[in-house]
Amino acid sequence: MMLACKKEDCSTPSFTVDQQQLADDIILIDQYLADNGITAEVHNTGIRYEIVKPGTGIKPDNCSKVYVRYRGEFLDGTIFEETPLNTPLPEFVLGSLVSGWQVGIPLIKEQGEINLYIPSGYAYGPTGSGSTIPANTPLIFNIELFGVVNPL
Repeated sequence: MMLACKKEDCSTPSFTVDQQQLADDIILIDQYLADNGITAEVHNTGIRYEIVKPGTGIKPDNCSKVYVRYRGEFLDGTIFEETPLNTPLPEFVLGSLVSGWQVGIPLIKEQGEINLYIPSGYAYGPTGSGSTIPANTPLIFNIELFGVVNPL
């Protein structure tokens, strides 16, 4: 299967988010981190992250096909989605995922693991996602990157 991305289009694009909502989300995320004794790095987008394991393989870009195992949580610890164990790993083109993943996953390499603390504007924003994720909800993702396939 060929990816529909041209190599020159593979860098992480810039994103536009509501600055007031971003500021509000960062307050909530920083409070969560403080309450849980977590020291996270700060990306220039406002996304907070912890590299659990940097990985040793290929580093993905937005055109890469990635194979991941992940868990998504709300700040209250409720898990809203996770990859079932003993099932094939889901495969995604990184550029088709929420912008928080597009920013965060390239911070690690294949066989790496990262925790992302994503303001809502880099997740599902003011619309949310169906009945599962309410509007303007910051999210936490633990992502293990098992495989990367880059386009030729």
